[in-house]
Amino acid sequence: MFFEFRFWKYLFNKNELIGSLKDTKMHGFEKRVWLVALLGVVLFALRDIWGMHTEELTSIFVGGFEDTFVIARATSLIGSIIWSILYMAFHFFGIAFLLHKITNMELSKVAVIQLFVVALLLMEKAFVFLLYVVVGYTTDFSILSFGPLAATFLDSDFFTYFFNELSIITGLVIAIQFRFLRAFTEMSARNLLIILIVIQVILALFIAGIQVLPLEAWFEGGQAV
Repeated sequence: MFFEFRFWKYLFNKNELIGSLKDTKMHGFEKRVWLVALLGVVLFALRDIWGMHTEELTSIFVGGFEDTFVIARATSLIGSIIWSILYMAFHFFGIAFLLHKITNMELSKVAVIQLFVVALLLMEKAFVFLLYVVVGYTTDFSILSFGPLAATFLDSDFFTYFFNELSIITGLVIAIQFRFLRAFTEMSARNLLIILIVIQVILALFIAGIQVLPLEAWFEGGQAV
């Protein structure tokens, strides 16, 4: 027997999804994957077109280099689209494969929960983007994270960016992964929860490390400053 995968229905009804995956085969999942991927690419493209995190390109236009500015904007848009694909692929395929190896759960079933994870991450980015559009400016920190709070009390850029990666959505992702994976693995609840938390912490540490690296100086001057 088959059941039709419906994103919004099962986003809020994990028990029914878990039961269906145990007893029947799934139909229509691939279409939802492609739809989420398409929406993700559109979201990243819109953010770049609006000018989110592309402020440094403004100086090129102000300097009168209009042709260079057009090329730079097009390059930035292409880069944003490529990054969106890599970002979604990592969280969908990469994390799914990692959890598959750790829990010995079927990869196809782990992929289901990671589709919800990718969707939640995109929803967070969409919410923050819409907020920035309303107020008319951007910051490096998400209002849904601990980044703004860390920036208020900490002088370390590394820890500020680290806490910026830990948000309400991060907690929701861990909760959804835990609830779903717990139903398909014999691993103890304690160990599973620790693993899921550690994965998020490692990701946050890695991203924070990338954020504080003087990459621009390395590419432009060939050395750190």
